[in-house]
Amino acid sequence: MYIFIIIILVGFSGIFSGLTLAYFSLNKDELKRKSELGDKKAQAIYKVRQKSNLLLCTLLIGNVLVNTTLSVYLGTITTSIFAVVVATILIVIFGEILPQATFSRYAIFVGYKFAWLVKFFIFIFYPVCWPLSWLLDWLLGDERLTIYSKKEIIKMVEDHEDSSRSLIDEDEEKIIKGALSYSDKKVKVAMTNASKVFFISADAALDRAMIQKIQTYGHSRIPVYKKNKNNIVGILYVKDLIHVSENKLIVDVMRRHVHYVTENKKLDEVLNAFRHTRHHLFVVKNTKEDVLGIITIEDVIEEIIGEEIIDEYDRKEVV
Repeated sequence: MYIFIIIILVGFSGIFSGLTLAYFSLNKDELKRKSELGDKKAQAIYKVRQKSNLLLCTLLIGNVLVNTTLSVYLGTITTSIFAVVVATILIVIFGEILPQATFSRYAIFVGYKFAWLVKFFIFIFYPVCWPLSWLLDWLLGDERLTIYSKKEIIKMVEDHEDSSRSLIDEDEEKIIKGALSYSDKKVKVAMTNASKVFFISADAALDRAMIQKIQTYGHSRIPVYKKNKNNIVGILYVKDLIHVSENKLIVDVMRRHVHYVTENKKLDEVLNAFRHTRHHLFVVKNTKEDVLGIITIEDVIEEIIGEEIIDEYDRKEVV
């Protein structure tokens, strides 16, 4: 009978101690997110975890109560010194070390399985624990929301992609990392330099040679300049050439709305500008009003997905 009572007390000591570490090793914000996504285990755990100070008081008071009872009970059946030694050994090994090491490793599983028992003890100890938890809430406030930096999120994504248990693949990793980092990049990183841009003079004629040249480059939009390439006066939309007769001048066909951005503008701002203006090509200038190149919506998307978008025309070498 004595051994049975001792085993019961040591068992509850381990449960209270292990559950304290298990529940508080689980991030409350992550539990909330998993609960909202329909995770049943997280939902059960979050119900007892959301009131952190009430849970903490319940588990600690239960643990102290059991350990004290164990020490007193051992003291009634043996000498005081022997009772202290035995109680210490039992509590340290079976009431602290083993349960905490085990429960912390399987925190989700253990927290889910013992949620009903924790609710029971919260109800039993409520008259004592509620005033203490209220005082802690008033003094310390609730747990702060965990906010991760972009670099931390990117590192988490990398770790998930490297894990065999994760559903995130290499392509998704690239896109997530690109989406999180592109807003910190500037236009000059993604733009096409003027030396590589196909410009057309506004005074050029749309003869067969010019149409062939336009077809060879394969661009859907072409910047049009007047006199020099620092003076962009319009954008030629190749689709506008379908019903145009030969030998018309470029200036008669081009669209005159030209949108400019500076080389230091952030890519997220440029993407928003693309959306609002409904234009897919901007001319890039510096502070001296020199044309440095162009940037297209495709350039921004390439920065987001982390690789170049190649079509049949990109494979050609135009001279």
